[in-house]
Amino acid sequence: MKPFSYERAASPAQAAAAIAARPGAKFIAGGTNLLDLMKLQIEAPAHLVDVNGIGLDTVEPTPQGGLRIGALVRNSDLAAHPRVRRDYGVLTRALVAGASGQLRNMATTAGNLLQRTRCPYFYDTHMACNKRQPGSGCSAIGGFSRQLAVIGASEDCIATHPSDMAVAMRVLDASVETVRADGARRVIPIADFHRLPGSTPHIETALQPGELITAVTLPAPVGGRHIYRKVRDRASYAFALVSVAAIVQRDGTGRVALGGVAHKPWRVEAAEAALPQGAKAVADQLLAGARPTHENAFKLPLAERTLAAALSQARSSAP
Repeated sequence: MKPFSYERAASPAQAAAAIAARPGAKFIAGGTNLLDLMKLQIEAPAHLVDVNGIGLDTVEPTPQGGLRIGALVRNSDLAAHPRVRRDYGVLTRALVAGASGQLRNMATTAGNLLQRTRCPYFYDTHMACNKRQPGSGCSAIGGFSRQLAVIGASEDCIATHPSDMAVAMRVLDASVETVRADGARRVIPIADFHRLPGSTPHIETALQPGELITAVTLPAPVGGRHIYRKVRDRASYAFALVSVAAIVQRDGTGRVALGGVAHKPWRVEAAEAALPQGAKAVADQLLAGARPTHENAFKLPLAERTLAAALSQARSSAP
């Protein structure tokens, strides 16, 4: 690990200003991803700004009937929150499916959204990776790609986003609240928060340099059956090959988002009109334009079957 300096921020505005004043600086909260990347010298920030002391660790109701989740709420606390369990069950299920109990006790809401890909070539500093070193190439293309993207990828990157929580946030139509160094605030719909790789896979989100996530807001609950199904190589502490977040109403309508298949949580709202027709009709539209490799083409039928299982589970658990 390379040397770095460190400071603790006392407020969101101070944290954002501290980052803006130090090129190459990074925010740190739970550190469940950043510290690993620093040890491997994939990330080498010259300065860390600790945001754990700035509040942002509560879950509060909004005037519109939703929830405002502070950026520093730990994943374990969010999964166990009574309102989340009652009204946003897909989020609780997604959080519990992620990582391990120890990591969920440290990982934060904002950090979970911002975690970086687990592509093996990203983690191997001897291999070319446009996400780690822009312009160096993508060793995953033509390499080992079983875990990687089948849709939304580009000629420069075929990585996937690893978060389970983000998939649930996408199906819930969450919004991300931020503050900049000049105090300006904005709200980013979760659909626009994560970027597809295009020719700049190292730019992963819509955040500007120094912009700090302060909260994630959920709209009023929509009811229905909330399902999260995750298919992985082992039963615990593994990233999704394919995951499905679904909210299914009693009339068969609903919402669907996929994880493990793209650079961002994958949702195509137009495909959801086909939900009453079954999983195949939805999957055909949801994954239209997919370009799998020979190693991960299995993800396409797997996504359809996982969606079918989720819809069956929703129907069988209906009152």
